[in-house]
Parts: sequence; C-alpha cells; structure tokens
Amino acid sequence: MKSENGDTVEHKDRIARMRPLTDRHAVVTGGGSGIGLACVRRLAEDGARTTIIGRRSALDAAASLRAAGLDVDAIECDLADVEAARQVGDRLAAEEKVDVLVNNAGIIYREPAETHDPREWERVLDVNLRSVWALTQPLGAAMVARGFGRIVTIASLLSFQGGINVVSYATTKHAVVGMTKTLANEWAPHGVTVNCIAPGYIATNNTTALRDDEAREAEIRSRIPAARWGDPEDVAGAAAFLVGPDAAYVNGHTLVVDGGWLAR
Repeated sequence: MKSENGDTVEHKDRIARMRPLTDRHAVVTGGGSGIGLACVRRLAEDGARTTIIGRRSALDAAASLRAAGLDVDAIECDLADVEAARQVGDRLAAEEKVDVLVNNAGIIYREPAETHDPREWERVLDVNLRSVWALTQPLGAAMVARGFGRIVTIASLLSFQGGINVVSYATTKHAVVGMTKTLANEWAPHGVTVNCIAPGYIATNNTTALRDDEAREAEIRSRIPAARWGDPEDVAGAAAFLVGPDAAYVNGHTLVVDGGWLAR
C-alpha cells in the first residue's frame, strides 16, 4: 500500500521507528557542551527540530551541528538571569510549538557549608532551579493546552545523597526531583510526561577537577560496577527514551544512569 507521495506504509513506519521525533520541536538548555550537546545531537538525529538555549557556546554548537546536516538552532541566554530565562520561555510558548523540553543547564560550586559564599548559593539556585522553573512553567502550560508534551530535567546522584562541599548544588538537585513529581501529578492527565535523569559520574567539564585528581579518580572508578566513567551519550540515550514514544507511560520518574553506582 502506498501513501499519496508514493512511499509505502511499511517504508514510512520504518522511518518513524528510525527517527521517532520527526515533526517534534525539542528545546535543550545548556547544550553547548557535555551532556547537553550530546542530548541535542541525539534528539536532532532522531528527527527533532532542536533549539539550544544557552550562552555563546550554544550558538557555536548549533552552527557546527547544522553544518553536519542536523536541524539545530540556538537562542543566546544566560540562564543565571532568571528574568531573561522567563522571557525566552514566554516567547517560545507564544510563538512556537515546543513538544520536548530538556532542562540540562547546571552549574556546581564547591565550598564547605560553613563558609559557602551567599552569592554563589544564589547563582547556583538561579541556574539549576529558578531558571528551570522559568522555562518549564510557560512551556509546560502550552503543552497542557495542546494535550501533549515531554519534559526531562537533569538531576544528579546528589538528588539522593548529600555529597560534601556542594550544599547549593545538592539542594537544587533534590528540588528538581520534587518539582518533577508534582508536575507529573498535575500534567499527566493532559498528555504531558515529566521525568528526571540522574547521571552518575560522567566525563564532562563539571567533573574535570575530580578526573584530574589521580587518587580521587581511581577511588571513584573503583566504586562504579561498570568500571568506567559515563559518557555524555549514555545520558543522551536515556533522554531520547524518555521523550520518545516508548516512554509514554513513564511519568514522575527519576531514571538513574550511573553504571551501577547506587547499587553498590
């Protein structure tokens, strides 16, 4: 059986399986490097028109991916500026049909709790929590109104643990899990799934200091059952699953991608 443009139904079904996000518009924050860039590339390869929100590196990443034949653009925005993030979210909700939101952007600040710089506390909360909400609220509301949407926020193993010298970061990563569960409760009846991914130790810029410390790196790797640090693509695969058709009944969940760390 052929469709109007001459393609067989079987051919169209095969393409849909290969590129399950065709005709979807995905937005990824902080997609200029690391996990975010891997997510952008994977979602675009799966057929989504993909928009990166981030600083200058996001524009460079989008240009590079376009040169590779992928449908990627970028919006420059410093997500430490919560009001700027809100304006971007409001504009996208009003002007675009955003089907997928991946809240990836995040920063970490390391200092003992008793001397933790109050300015850094606010900066970490602005990027990791307040701007996440500033984008999620308007884009999620538009998804609810349309009856479809997929939202994924990058959490952390420190959504389950406290860590040491990272009180602001751990606070935000606990908070986004709570936000995710609440939004799943409210938005599931409207066709919107809201989930988290909790990466383990992934080889990105955020973990450079740990990987450069030979003793600490060996200690961490020895505790990972997979016996290696994760790659950003490991997390991107989980994101592609959660926003794709096979995860339609997965909601309010935090998917751990840690090589078995929490199991040990």
